[in-house]
Amino acid sequence: MALKARVLYDFHSENPGEISITENELVTLFSEEELDGWLEGENSRGEAGLFPASYVEITRDQITSNTNNNGLSSPKAKAVTPTHTSYTSPESQRGLGAGSGGSGGGSFHTSQGSDDDWDDDWDDSSPTDAAQGMGTSPPLYPVTSSLPGRRDSSQQHQQQAKSSATVGRNLNRFSTFVKSGGEAFLLGEASAFVKDGDRICVVMGKNGPEWQEDPYPFMCTIDDPTKQTKFKGMKSYMSYGLTPTHTNVQVNRRYKHFDWLYARLVERFPVISVPHLPEKQATGRFEEDFISKRRKGLIWWMNHMITHPVLARCDVFQHFLTCGADEKAWKMGKRKAERDELVGSNFFLTISTPAVPLDLQEVESKIEGFKSFTKRMDENIVVVNVTINDFARKQITGFKKEYQKVGQSFALLGQAFELDQQAYSGGLNRAIAYTGEAYEQVGEYFAEQPRRDLAPISDLLDLYRGHLANFPDIIHVQKGALTKVKDCPKQEGELHNRCNIISCATLAEIQHFHRTRVRDFRSQMQHHLQEQIGFFQKITAKLQDALQKYDDDQ
Repeated sequence: MALKARVLYDFHSENPGEISITENELVTLFSEEELDGWLEGENSRGEAGLFPASYVEITRDQITSNTNNNGLSSPKAKAVTPTHTSYTSPESQRGLGAGSGGSGGGSFHTSQGSDDDWDDDWDDSSPTDAAQGMGTSPPLYPVTSSLPGRRDSSQQHQQQAKSSATVGRNLNRFSTFVKSGGEAFLLGEASAFVKDGDRICVVMGKNGPEWQEDPYPFMCTIDDPTKQTKFKGMKSYMSYGLTPTHTNVQVNRRYKHFDWLYARLVERFPVISVPHLPEKQATGRFEEDFISKRRKGLIWWMNHMITHPVLARCDVFQHFLTCGADEKAWKMGKRKAERDELVGSNFFLTISTPAVPLDLQEVESKIEGFKSFTKRMDENIVVVNVTINDFARKQITGFKKEYQKVGQSFALLGQAFELDQQAYSGGLNRAIAYTGEAYEQVGEYFAEQPRRDLAPISDLLDLYRGHLANFPDIIHVQKGALTKVKDCPKQEGELHNRCNIISCATLAEIQHFHRTRVRDFRSQMQHHLQEQIGFFQKITAKLQDALQKYDDDQ
């Protein structure tokens, strides 16, 4: 006897090994046994594969199976490997440890084995506290999903079967679209209490959707770090003094605090590019060069944070900047951030969009254009970085050495001339000796210059490579939403509204990226050329001094 099942909801295959089924269709099951929520069978078109168990209802009618000429039954038992249930991409493996999925680029790792370890003062939250902090308020915008869940009752089946259309889930649970909460939001499963202060507004600018500007902008300085100790000197760490201009009160933060903040922001904002922090280093953490480089990296990071209209106003970031020495207040804010409900899919509930919805075809075109732009920019950043680093190395070693060789050769010539005891040659001898010294000094100028004009460009390129690494995930969330809308035209109203929210947020972030990029690269290239002009003016002044010596004592 062949097992039959009636299809309750449309399902469109998205991965190898799956088959598409349509509402009211009869499918043949190879077995009643579910495999991680999937059944294996054959649809009415003779295609064999997997489909969701919750999308069908098994019928118990006696249906005679096909027999061969000998009267023996010949059931079909095609083996289909459910690759989608076991495959984990390298990107998703990295992302699993982060506890987030979206703008972080899937590469965030918590600190391990250094002064950035979680100390006792951080291990202060308990599962009980976290459980009590979740879901204490009724949802302000209750939304129910049109996607059917697992079978609970026949009545539920009958109600769901009347749906005119359904939206299939993405079967790759490690997909960024799923992990970010984009799919859950699009399917109407997001539900959270959204206060007015949590509202994020997208406005329509001259070039499309934009984040509403922060009406109270501020700056933040980061002082040179100081070495601190704890446990009677057994543990050492570097402490950075942060002073935001809207409070003018300094707070002290360790790198691990930045690390924690980064993790929270990546988790909370799936379509916002949170800038990457400077890299960790297990050894040499107290060396002067490393400390200086990390501080510069944190300054770049902070400047991008405080100029982002959404990140700068985020309560977690503000707590990080303003909570001083009161450890109790700091821990309370930390626990609140870790219990935040407005993360993932609920983040999209906080977004207010312009009244006129976007044209999704135009959105798709802009996203594809931006995707091509980021790919080309990333490729050329690599080329520029390699080129300027190679040039800097030549200046520091090659140019310095060559100029010093020229200077030493002039010095040797001057020493030879000094063997001449004629009184009238003294001025020339001194001038030649000074020329040799000038060339050696010019060599030192070349060695010192890269840190003034090339290193800042390299730092900026590294920061933007981090941003570019974030955008594939952000774009994937947007493209996942557009794909769902295309696959289910019968639910245009609900899906289009939610897709419009994701689209507005994505385009607003892209617009912010472009504005910030233009600002940063304009400023940095101006700085570079100003430094180059000053550099060559300094060389020119040194050579003019040398030239003047030949006019002296004539």
